[in-house]
Amino acid sequence: MSEQLLYKIGLTLIQGVGDVVGKKLVAYCGGPEAVFKEKKKHLEKIPGIGAHTISGIINQQVLSRAEQELIYIEKKEINALFYLDKAYPKRLQHCADSPMLLYYKGTTDLNLQRVIGIVGTRNASEYGRHVCEQIVDDFRNDNVLIVSGLAYGIDSYAHRASVKNNIPTIGVLAHGLDRIYPAQNKSLSEKMLANGGLLTEFMAGTIPDRENFPRRNRIVAGMIDALIVVESAKRGGALITADIANSYNRDVFAVPGRVGDTFSEGCNYLIRTNRAALLENASNLRYLLGWGEQQTTGGQTKLFRDFSEDEQKVMDVFGQEKECGIDDIMLRSAFPASKLAGILLTLEFDGVIVALPGKKYKIV
Repeated sequence: MSEQLLYKIGLTLIQGVGDVVGKKLVAYCGGPEAVFKEKKKHLEKIPGIGAHTISGIINQQVLSRAEQELIYIEKKEINALFYLDKAYPKRLQHCADSPMLLYYKGTTDLNLQRVIGIVGTRNASEYGRHVCEQIVDDFRNDNVLIVSGLAYGIDSYAHRASVKNNIPTIGVLAHGLDRIYPAQNKSLSEKMLANGGLLTEFMAGTIPDRENFPRRNRIVAGMIDALIVVESAKRGGALITADIANSYNRDVFAVPGRVGDTFSEGCNYLIRTNRAALLENASNLRYLLGWGEQQTTGGQTKLFRDFSEDEQKVMDVFGQEKECGIDDIMLRSAFPASKLAGILLTLEFDGVIVALPGKKYKIV
């Protein structure tokens, strides 16, 4: 039994100690074990640490529950990944609110060179299913890791298509590893363990309560390079994940849908408000993220098509700059907003520019 792991688990159980405060304690004290062995007078000097939290640290009652969890994960061969461990998802590690500890059962490296998240509605249409499966199928030769939430609908289609194409895939759970929710995905989850795995911040015994899902979504958003939203209503988990991904400065893509369809409203909204780049197929993402080789001439990216007169006028606004805000583009191009939106959408669709958070555009 690992004593160090016991203290790591115990740290996550102290009332009043969340991920941010827990990392602060580790930084001040020098490690999880040191937190529990620190003197009260020293704990009182740490900014933001109150009397209630200090009491929870000193009485150490949480360690008995931590011991139970430690016995369980050793029996089930579950890996516990502390945020300072090498195997912890490095992309997620840089997010301030990332979990201190993750529980992982699987076979793949969480730090592969390319990691893509795919999310969407639980009420997926035939169109959404087809597009999701086609996108995943197109990734089969890209050495990519697919991450989703193992929910009904788009999540499940993304995982199943990954398994079918022998692409490693991770399901991030909103509960402990002692159960699968929804239960219908139990067989799928077992197949994922052979080439991928299951990941959660929740201990065994944790049920999929409503408040756990946004926490799950931040893990999906934090451990990826880019997020694809396939179908979504204007409100829901997929939109929450997209907002979190934008806050983490991840690339966000959305598949457009038919105007008026309830479960296309979210994707169309993300594209319309520059919160996501329009995505039609995997090639769009592959190009925008620079996965393919780019030819350059004189230090400038060589663009592989001619521009119309209006498009060239917009491209001239960028000049030597790679990024430009939409207000500057509108001012300097003198195009009305409606016309400019169409030009930018075409350029974005063709992979010439990409939309960034803050209503900015970047030449690829």
